[in-house]
Amino acid sequence: MMGVLNIPKLPLCSPVSLPKQSRPFVSIKASSESSNSQANPASTRAKEEQKPSFASSSTVTTFAPPPNFKPPEPKRFAVRPDKTWDIVGAALALFFRWGTGVFVSGYSASLVSENEIPPGQYCLELGGSKVKETSKIGPRPEKPIEIYEFESCPFCRKVREIVAVLDIDVLFYPCPKNGPNFRPKVAQMGGKQLFPYMVDPNTGVSMYESDEIIKYLVGKYGDGSVPLMLSLGLLTVGFIIIVLFFL
Repeated sequence: MMGVLNIPKLPLCSPVSLPKQSRPFVSIKASSESSNSQANPASTRAKEEQKPSFASSSTVTTFAPPPNFKPPEPKRFAVRPDKTWDIVGAALALFFRWGTGVFVSGYSASLVSENEIPPGQYCLELGGSKVKETSKIGPRPEKPIEIYEFESCPFCRKVREIVAVLDIDVLFYPCPKNGPNFRPKVAQMGGKQLFPYMVDPNTGVSMYESDEIIKYLVGKYGDGSVPLMLSLGLLTVGFIIIVLFFL
């Protein structure tokens, strides 16, 4: 009885030999792939040999100046004579207001260890330590603020500085004297040609006067505090106006 019972168990062990039968099949497949791979370099070389003949058929295009063309003569960098006082008026604020607008609101820097800076983040490195820079900026406007101004105006310069302090996106519309583009537009929107003029498309607010614009931008997109050198009213531009008057 024991011998009869062992007979059905033999077929159950027979499938163990199946993986051995699959090995020759795998090896044959590998050999066939290798034979195909050996043919590819030959075809590749044949294609490479055809490329020079294709490139040789291309034509070379040459460029020549138009008839009677005269190249411009090089000139030294200089300011136009009618723009000298505009440049002076715009640059005086840098000295009288101690560089207001160079740093954003709440800027601070400190030396920290390398482990405190996330990998891949850019920062300055000094003597094995890294410079960690932080700032305190308010909410960002969804649409850029529109400011109509011109370069030589000291009141417009104040608004440009607070824009740099708050680090907000602004569209500046240049309105120089006798400008035909945006000066008439300011008169149409606000009723008079007075600069600077601000339009906030996010809230629908528009206004004149540099101090009012500064207070609005700081209250809406900052922490509400106006920098000292921009909060003294006429004193912030009084020195500049006096210097320009005597010049």
